[in-house]
Amino acid sequence: MNTREYQDLASKLHFPSDIGKLARDRNINRELLLIIYTQTVVRDATKRYYRIKNKSDKLLWQWKNGTTLAQLARNERFPPVLLSLILMRDYGLTRKEFWKYVRDPGAAKEKRIQREIYDVVREDIIYSPAGMEVQYQRGKKGEARLQEWLEDNGIGYRTEDEIKGEYEKTPDALLDKPLKIDGQDIYWIESKANFGDNVEIRRNNKKQLIPYTEIFGPGIVVYWFGHVNDYKPVEGVRIVDAKFFQRPLRK
Repeated sequence: MNTREYQDLASKLHFPSDIGKLARDRNINRELLLIIYTQTVVRDATKRYYRIKNKSDKLLWQWKNGTTLAQLARNERFPPVLLSLILMRDYGLTRKEFWKYVRDPGAAKEKRIQREIYDVVREDIIYSPAGMEVQYQRGKKGEARLQEWLEDNGIGYRTEDEIKGEYEKTPDALLDKPLKIDGQDIYWIESKANFGDNVEIRRNNKKQLIPYTEIFGPGIVVYWFGHVNDYKPVEGVRIVDAKFFQRPLRK
């Protein structure tokens, strides 16, 4: 997949219901589309957060006059839980109270808030507790797949938890000895349970992977759900997908 193809898919994913439709129409893995949808929504929400916050008085007035939180979120094409957090804070809830109600809508004192928080939690497949759990478990599954491959190939390593505190930055797997792959020594492997488009690749390179090369030397990052094929390479960072771990190890 190249960047144009990725952007074409992302442009067709406006609501969660679009995921299943596009999966059927294009015969594309549903989880991959969920990941692309998630990346698109999170980036857009980050970009427009303060724009939404600056119009919260108007939105809160609409809510007080009968428009539901879920409908406001659909109108603004903004994550329902995040929009509700902004408005309910203005309404008088503390952040702690709001997230308590997200976890248990029935704990809210007002019946309308109970009902509407329940609705936004059900509609939000990213920022709801269930949505965040899906992302967390996907990440853990990716790490487990990497560790299984290392152990099956008799490659010694230490996990991020085992080396935390020893270094400023810690990869998911720091190899005990460098592994020579296609003539290059590899010192670490990082697991990413998402899709590597150019935005994701650049961000990860800057925040994590280039610092790894400066501390440990060259390494590998695996995007388990694939990556664009027109990314800009960075010295010392080899990008692979799941297929790399299905082939015999070539040293």
